[in-house]
Amino acid sequence: MEKMYSVIGIGSIIFIFGLIFDLQGQSAIGPESSFMYANPNWITYGIGIMVVGITVIGTGIVLNILKIRKIRNQRQEDL
Repeated sequence: MEKMYSVIGIGSIIFIFGLIFDLQGQSAIGPESSFMYANPNWITYGIGIMVVGITVIGTGIVLNILKIRKIRNQRQEDL
């Protein structure tokens, strides 16, 4: 079950990176000297990275649910 939580954690980190990239592209955070600051391309990149992060999080949640169901079914069969 720890692997499922690590997948969710990795997805969360990916999502946070995408959010940071998006906000830098929108000039909301970051130093003005950054090549990402006020660059519309990084808004698009950030959104794409956030979508990947959400997908990884969703995959981790689904795998976690499936594993829990498998454990419950095995316990019921043992009874």
